[in-house]
Amino acid sequence: MELSITLRQPHRRAELFGPGDRNLRQIRDALGVQVHARNTTVRIQGDSPAVARAAAVLERLQDMLRQGDDLAPDAVTTVLAEVEQREDKSDPEVITVFAREMVIRPKTEGQRQYLAAMRNNDLVLCLGPAGTGKTYLAVAMAVNQLKRGQIQRIVLVRPAVEAGEKLGFLPGDMQEKVNPYLRPIFDAMHDMMSFEQLKRFMLNDLIEVIPLAYMRGRTLNHATVILDEAQNTTPGQMLMFLTRLGHQSKMIVTGDDSQVDLDPSQASGLIDAAQRLRGCPGVEIIRLTDADIVRHRLVQAIVARYANLPPQRRQELRRSENGADRGGSQEAGSPADPRRMKTTAPADEP
Repeated sequence: MELSITLRQPHRRAELFGPGDRNLRQIRDALGVQVHARNTTVRIQGDSPAVARAAAVLERLQDMLRQGDDLAPDAVTTVLAEVEQREDKSDPEVITVFAREMVIRPKTEGQRQYLAAMRNNDLVLCLGPAGTGKTYLAVAMAVNQLKRGQIQRIVLVRPAVEAGEKLGFLPGDMQEKVNPYLRPIFDAMHDMMSFEQLKRFMLNDLIEVIPLAYMRGRTLNHATVILDEAQNTTPGQMLMFLTRLGHQSKMIVTGDDSQVDLDPSQASGLIDAAQRLRGCPGVEIIRLTDADIVRHRLVQAIVARYANLPPQRRQELRRSENGADRGGSQEAGSPADPRRMKTTAPADEP
């Protein structure tokens, strides 16, 4: 669909478009449309619902200018949220993302509690076994907030603890080094937006991927920050991460506390944080169980059997598995780069 809008106040074009056309770019990125401005006309192209929303945002911004208001730096974010809220479905469990055909909703009671916690708290810790949707639902919520203009970017973080390797032993720049560790998150995102859109968001820093070690000294405002595989952080690393939380931001911390790959002498930062922060206002801790596993039916049985093993034996099995996988980590990680990745089934889907 293509729609042309004629500017009501051409002399205020620069204010409407923002410095360096920032407002137009934000509308384009949030709604997945193409926006072209020429003289007194703005042309919008894309899917019909997205084009209609983009037009509504531009008309509202023009109304604000006509009423004599100056557009605040966050005006587009505010108007995007207004438009999305008017059109949201009545079902509070539905999570809308950029992929129009995707309808994401929780499938178990534990997942419903997890979704409600993410909506209502600035910090959520979610612990549970593999296959319970911890990562997938966290990514879906972050993408939904970006789409609705509630945040300005998504920051994806993961500790580089995998198969006993360090980032320095993998080839490439920082992005290429950390991509293998973030493959589950990339898989989830690839379900929720097109390849080109994901690539553009990353190039424009609307989506940032970063190893935990590079978080020190940062303050993250107007963002949703996801820390995945948090069971492999130390208490000191977890403290450093949690204190990065800035204004108008949310943090979602996920991990499986039954699969800690740290040295046995080190405590898990996820387990430590869950104990320290329980009952803290604004923080909710969600515990998903075997009943929330929504992968293949055998996964529930497998998790239950391994849960009956002594902790030391479980750790030995994990280390043995990691050692067997070590030789293929570079090859397996390479497609995680969004420039080369293929569509695969999400690793932590609901």
